[in-house]
Amino acid sequence: MLDVIKHDNEIIAIVLRGDYSREGVDFLTPNDLSLQLAYMNRPDRDVIPAHYHKENKRIIMNTQEVLIIRKGKMKVDLYTPEQVHMKTIELASGDLILLASGGHRFEMLEKTEFVEVKQGPYVDKDKDKHIFE
Repeated sequence: MLDVIKHDNEIIAIVLRGDYSREGVDFLTPNDLSLQLAYMNRPDRDVIPAHYHKENKRIIMNTQEVLIIRKGKMKVDLYTPEQVHMKTIELASGDLILLASGGHRFEMLEKTEFVEVKQGPYVDKDKDKHIFE
């Protein structure tokens, strides 16, 4: 299952459940999002040719992040850019969420192992995060 959560036509989050499956390549984000997410289901012996990505200057105004749940269960509260709670989602082993805009809060519902991927370079948390609630 794929769930694109929007507020005022702006993507807040994309949830890709662990049981999501389809044939081929599916780019799940629009081209203008600063973090791109694609799902790939490629056949046996398929080859992606050796390549590298050319340097391109990009201007990134906000941090986006991806969480991949390896084990356990967590609750994610999603907030609009105006800091209004809009939705609560539970994630479990195998699920993935791309947090594109707005705010978020995490609560572990059991011992949880996950991987976080976000843009760098690292900015001191006092300069990067605004805590609210």
